Amino acid sequence: MDAITRLAAALKQRVMLMKAASFALIGLINTLIDLGVFLSARNVLGLALVPANVLAWLVAVSFSYVMNSFTTFATESGRKLSWRAYGAFVASGLVGVTASTTTLVLLSYVIPELAAKLAAIGVSFLVNFSLSHFVVFRKRPGKISVIPEPAEGRNPESRSER
Repeated sequence: MDAITRLAAALKQRVMLMKAASFALIGLINTLIDLGVFLSARNVLGLALVPANVLAWLVAVSFSYVMNSFTTFATESGRKLSWRAYGAFVASGLVGVTASTTTLVLLSYVIPELAAKLAAIGVSFLVNFSLSHFVVFRKRPGKISVIPEPAEGRNPESRSER
């Protein structure tokens, strides 16, 4: 049984790493969309700086939500979109950008700005992925897990003394 437990733990870890890689790839594409929409809004539509940035962020975060719903967290979302999950995803994005900005500002006092920005990107990734995994796309009761939990009574450590 111990070998099965170790195998299940290794599989869960591999799945988590694959999800993180997928989330990062979508984030990279998301960044390019954000930049493209921002530049188009500024140069083609003539929008001011803040509205152009907000529009770009909204388009990018919407793309990110759809892609993560259909790929990274497809099992958890059932490949279905919902307003509730979208709102939670946008809110988690706001938490992520707040954590990133706070990290950037605080670190810029003690390390070079570029290093602070890179650290802030890392913090943003950790916060956004964690919130997406544990809050926005968390497994709901009644959904089937990829890795089943041991049945009651099969794990000697889980039995109560009688």
